[in-house]
Amino acid sequence: MRKVVLSAVALIFATMSLQAQNSGEDNARRTMERRAVEAAIWAMPAVSMAGMRKSLAGIGANFNQVVYFSRPMEARHEFMTANNQTPYVISVLDLRRGPVVLDVPPASGKVALFGSAVDSWEVPLADVGPSGDDAGKGGKYLFLPPGHTGSRPDGYIVIQSPTVFVHVALRPIIIGKGALADAVAYSKTLKVYPLAEASNPRTTYVDAYPQPWKTLPVYDLTYFRDLAAVVNDEPAQARDAVMLGLLANIGIEKGKPFNPSPGQAQIFERAVQEAYAVMQDDFTTPGKGIALCWPDRQWGEFNLPQKEGMDFLVDGRLLVDARAGSFAFWAIFLPKKLAASAYPIAMRDSAGRLLTGQDTYRLHVPADTPARDFWSVIVYSMKTKSMIPNPQNRVGLSSYDKSKLQVNADGSVDLYFAPSAPPGKEANWLPTGEDFFVMFRLYGPEKAYFDRTWKMNDVEQVN
Repeated sequence: MRKVVLSAVALIFATMSLQAQNSGEDNARRTMERRAVEAAIWAMPAVSMAGMRKSLAGIGANFNQVVYFSRPMEARHEFMTANNQTPYVISVLDLRRGPVVLDVPPASGKVALFGSAVDSWEVPLADVGPSGDDAGKGGKYLFLPPGHTGSRPDGYIVIQSPTVFVHVALRPIIIGKGALADAVAYSKTLKVYPLAEASNPRTTYVDAYPQPWKTLPVYDLTYFRDLAAVVNDEPAQARDAVMLGLLANIGIEKGKPFNPSPGQAQIFERAVQEAYAVMQDDFTTPGKGIALCWPDRQWGEFNLPQKEGMDFLVDGRLLVDARAGSFAFWAIFLPKKLAASAYPIAMRDSAGRLLTGQDTYRLHVPADTPARDFWSVIVYSMKTKSMIPNPQNRVGLSSYDKSKLQVNADGSVDLYFAPSAPPGKEANWLPTGEDFFVMFRLYGPEKAYFDRTWKMNDVEQVN
């Protein structure tokens, strides 16, 4: 009898031990799930920039070089909400071996550079061009690596970077009687070189136009591998101390390899998908990811907590959700100071329904659109936030295209978004075929836009 009792007691303890073990494993799994989701949202801007750095090899480029476009971007160039009116000039500066110079030419009578340089977390470090630190006169921007204690030579616009990588994206804007050829030639007068080579600077130029260029974040285990690389490569910043501590407990830690087990890899895969869904919801919810331009319209703009600096540090809080859903999830390269530009976005039709790739829509662009220079419309994939590939290679239309468009008698234009062109409307049509949103850019926006006395018409479903 005693042996039976002892056996029963042993079974109970064994069961309790197994339950405790299972409970511990379950707690560890759920902890990893929670932290991985929050980490993915927190890391959105850093992973986006990591994708750009990795992408250089795919086009035969490297750090400290000038990547230019001989023609404006097309859908095969996978960038978040890029435009197709002007060519881009891009460079990724590597400060690991010392300071690097970005030598910006003065604006000419035909072309001027506009854009910004941001750190590995997309915090803007400097604006470039007429609205930037060189005021259009050109200048040598000297980017110093984190913790730099060396001398600061005269004759430079000195920028102390908190990260070892600096990302530069500029647009050569055509002015006066300039043409695309002038913009491309001007792009190749931009120089990038280490300060140590300033006495004999040499810059390598790579044309990115002829081939695909994939810079977009990848929402699978790659996302966390890129995050781990950022944590390993970049110096820790005080604002991120708590998150870095939590990441160390799920296998992402500076100086250590990121090697998740197959089971952990599945957790990370599910977590990044959940994070994507959260950021997508923030982006598409009116008044959250974007701020409505007019209370009775569906158009919205960046919903940013700051007018300059754009570090999303407000009242001692890092606005992690706003940094992702209001910006980094769908856009890149905010300027240090918001210039006088306008980029209203429509992702819902006049009835408040999200735009779909199966329906046909019309946008009536008034003749009195307050854009001093020109306006443009581009369709973007709701899934990728990049241009939508299509056999016609049509991604946008602008007021520059009016000679090719059907224009109404009063000077207004009706544009159509649909998987196939409405009969007789081919010239005014942009292909969709998947869920999308529209960005309507006003270049040189005028007072009527900013004081809201002018309103943009909503996108209407017409099928």
